[in-house]
Amino acid sequence: MYAYIKGKITEIGLSHLVIENQGIGYFIAMATPEKYHIGEEKTIYVYQYVREDENSLYGFTTKEEKELFLRLINVKGVGCKMAQGMFIGSVDGIVDAIEREDISYLKKFPKVGEKVARQIILDLKGKLVSGTDNKKVDYTELVEALKALGYKAQNIQKILPKIDADMPIEKQIKEALKLL
Repeated sequence: MYAYIKGKITEIGLSHLVIENQGIGYFIAMATPEKYHIGEEKTIYVYQYVREDENSLYGFTTKEEKELFLRLINVKGVGCKMAQGMFIGSVDGIVDAIEREDISYLKKFPKVGEKVARQIILDLKGKLVSGTDNKKVDYTELVEALKALGYKAQNIQKILPKIDADMPIEKQIKEALKLL
């Protein structure tokens, strides 16, 4: 799994860019590749999607975008392409729409209909911010560990608000197993 790729932008397409690192050109799907310029050195945060018929890299400008993407693809009915298409908007705009239950905002994104927008809100509302300071909470590592143990995303999402995000991951897993 890749965390990020740092290199020189060598190609920009409508929905992708190619970044060269040590002589290897990485084809990365991006929501807004037009933000970049050929020849500039950049760090692109990536998610590698691997299935038997596909091996793709999805790219993000910031860690926050990548973290939100990972949360979105865990929502029933949201795939990588749909989640990536949402990043024509800002992370804060998407999080705010989810917290305010703004279905019309979410429906503006490609392929997001009423049903999917409602599912995103149902699964993620209250889980992207913590307390009154609006600090983003990242449970990605915990979710991945529990999925590897065979638990379903729906069941995992239900218990996340009960887990202290400041605990070490080992304690989070133990607490989650008790709740599941």
